[in-house]
Amino acid sequence: MGKAPKKRSMADKVRKTKTSTEIKNNPFEVKINRKKFDILGRKSKHDVGLPGVSRSKAINKRKETLLKEYKQKNKSSKFIDRRFGEYDTKMAPEDKILKRFAMERQRNHDKKDVYNLNEEEELTHYGQSLAEMEKFNDLVNSDDESEEKGLLSAELTASHFGGGGLLRKKSSGEQQEGEGSHRAKSRQELIEELIQKSKLEKRERQVQKEEAQELTEKLDQEWKSIQALMVKKTPKGERVEEEKPKLEQYDMMVRELGFEMKAQPSEKLKTPEELAREEREKLQKLEADRLRRMMGDEVGESSQSQIHMSADDLNDGFILDTDDKKTLSYQDGKWNIGEESEEDKGEDEEEGQSGEEEESEAEEEDGDEEEGEEEEEEQEGSSEEEDGHSDLESEQESEDEEEKQEDEKTSAKLSLSKEEIKAQQEAAKAELPYTFTAPENYSDLKDLLHGHTPDNQRLIVARTQKSNHASLAVGNKLKLQKLFVFLLEYVGELATRSPPELTTIDKLIPELYTLCQMFPEAACKAMQSILGDAGHSTEEVLEVKGHVAFPALDMLIYLKVTALLFPTSDFRHPVTTPALLYISQALTKCPVRSLQDVTSGLALCCLAVEYVSFSKRFLPELINFLAGTLHLAVQDKTALGYTVMPPFRPSGKCSDLLVLSDSESSQSWSKKSLPLSATQRLELKNELGRDHHRLMCLSTCLDLVKRCCLLYKDLTSFAFIFQPIRSLLSKHLPAQTLPELLQELHGEILEAISSAPVTHSRLVLERKKPIPLKLLTPKIVEVLDYGKKRGSTREERERERLQHKYKKEFKGALREIRKDTRFLAREKLNEVMNRDSERKRKVRELFGSLATQEGEWKALKRRKRK
Repeated sequence: MGKAPKKRSMADKVRKTKTSTEIKNNPFEVKINRKKFDILGRKSKHDVGLPGVSRSKAINKRKETLLKEYKQKNKSSKFIDRRFGEYDTKMAPEDKILKRFAMERQRNHDKKDVYNLNEEEELTHYGQSLAEMEKFNDLVNSDDESEEKGLLSAELTASHFGGGGLLRKKSSGEQQEGEGSHRAKSRQELIEELIQKSKLEKRERQVQKEEAQELTEKLDQEWKSIQALMVKKTPKGERVEEEKPKLEQYDMMVRELGFEMKAQPSEKLKTPEELAREEREKLQKLEADRLRRMMGDEVGESSQSQIHMSADDLNDGFILDTDDKKTLSYQDGKWNIGEESEEDKGEDEEEGQSGEEEESEAEEEDGDEEEGEEEEEEQEGSSEEEDGHSDLESEQESEDEEEKQEDEKTSAKLSLSKEEIKAQQEAAKAELPYTFTAPENYSDLKDLLHGHTPDNQRLIVARTQKSNHASLAVGNKLKLQKLFVFLLEYVGELATRSPPELTTIDKLIPELYTLCQMFPEAACKAMQSILGDAGHSTEEVLEVKGHVAFPALDMLIYLKVTALLFPTSDFRHPVTTPALLYISQALTKCPVRSLQDVTSGLALCCLAVEYVSFSKRFLPELINFLAGTLHLAVQDKTALGYTVMPPFRPSGKCSDLLVLSDSESSQSWSKKSLPLSATQRLELKNELGRDHHRLMCLSTCLDLVKRCCLLYKDLTSFAFIFQPIRSLLSKHLPAQTLPELLQELHGEILEAISSAPVTHSRLVLERKKPIPLKLLTPKIVEVLDYGKKRGSTREERERERLQHKYKKEFKGALREIRKDTRFLAREKLNEVMNRDSERKRKVRELFGSLATQEGEWKALKRRKRK
């Protein structure tokens, strides 16, 4: 057997703990902060401690302060005693209890007795107690009731509001006082008796009202008969015209303001979507009518005229009989009394009224007042009789007129022959449809516009746009954007045809503008793609050949359309800026070798002037091309006082393109505009035609030079820019060799250039006096302690001290904040780990209990099997 292990004694344990504490309290590890001297009133920060003691103190302090705040965060578990006088030490406990009891009773009384009436108070109504009135001791007697109008009788009040009890009491009392043999009336008999009495009273009131109305009418008639006797008549000779007092200015202004037309509410402004919807409905209706006429059906059959019904119409078919009325008219110097047709009845009544007014005026002039008064009475009587049914008569007349018009239309339709119906069908087929579907591709657009006149093509595009407005359906926006691209391609194709269809292009440009305003981004991308393709093709040709031909007519049309659709005065624009660069490149890189090239170049110059007309941007390529065009008309090119720049040559084969072959051809020339078709194909059969075309180009060039002078006259270097043109016109191209119209232009240009002030001067460096070097006086600072920075003044030293103190405190605060953050992070991590460990423990317990239950269940099963 082995030896048993020895048990440790208590002395060994104590000895071991002492050695451990001695090892921990190593004197060589004790930190001692010595202080040089003691200062009264200052807290000492010098202490003695072991390593880690200060850290444990800081942790304990954070546990007492920061950890408690963290645990109590978002928690309110305080119990505050809010009873009256709880914290008042001056009040005695008995006073506190009495005051609390009184407040509790007051609170309960205010809550429960809000709607309870006080029994001690007596409520009254008109000075009578409600308690006495509720007993119904004072019964109402029907014999004492006054018979004033508007008051209810006692029987009616008792039967309706008293349940019949009061009436039964009264009847029983009367029976007891009177004849006792009669039986009491039932409730039904009493109600019938009340109804008969009320009907009788109502009938009596109606009879009285009718009698009063008859007496009033009789009195009115008698008054009219004696009214003429009461009027004081003066003879005609003694009649004196009384002068009417003149109105003051204020009264006149008031009357004028009264007769002024008052402002009336205008119609509501409709949105673009509503306008587009109405336009489409209108076109659809017109298209339906056209198709109906094309099929031979009548349009008027479907639309029935609406019969006007007044607000008082009962729809009972009642028509006022007006056949027995006779009208008085004056015809051929005789009175005509007879019946007239219903159609002319309104006109005859107006003529009769005007005739009566004229007759009354004439009788007043003759002084026959009695007849005038009788006529006025007759007019008043007739007006009173007619006022009652004038509205119905006018409605009946309008209905009769409409019925007659409809009968005439139907009779005219029935009388049409088959040939006329066939002619109407052919005319309907020849008409343009009013609604169109948007084309899906370019070929659909060509098929849609093929064979139509320019006006009809514009109308087709406009109706297509209205029928497929963007606000009417979801996919219409994309369809109209495609339509804009197809129209641009169609315009280019029209320009390339021979001869070019410029009239059709002119008709389609407004529709392009409308679509561009609706979809500016899509229009911008479409024009950018066209200009980009043209620019890339030009660069490719320049790289291969070194020169390129002038743009064709379709490109010129695109440049013109760009100026019409987009603003040209912007400093930078995504469409007009590339277009202007393309024009400048064409004016510089395209050589001039024929009259057709000159024509194309002048067309580009016209476009360039149009582009810069608002912004007044200076284009040197434009001035250079105009000067080169004038150089082509100079005959003697031996001594030139100016420089010729590309794409022109000072001399050579193509430098005399505008020189006239015969000087007499200028006499038969008349000024005309330069045709655009000449840029595509120029056919000149003889020399006279060529000379006329040369003069036309020269006239266009001088016009452009004049416009440029007016455009750039405000520039400081105006005289310097136009100096070559001035020397060319004055020395090498005299006005005597030109026609009269061109001579006038020649003189105006020279006058405009010479009248401009010469403000150009050579560029010279600005002469300035040399700036001397700065002479700095050295700053001498007395340094007392080497190695330390000190300010020269007291304020600077104080400022440095405060800055140093601020930095020190700031660093200390940051350090403490970091330590607090780490401490809180550790605590949060500990909480999470504790929760996880607790959860794992509970899970293990559950699994253990489940395993135990499972074992017991299996053991129970085994026992049962056995």
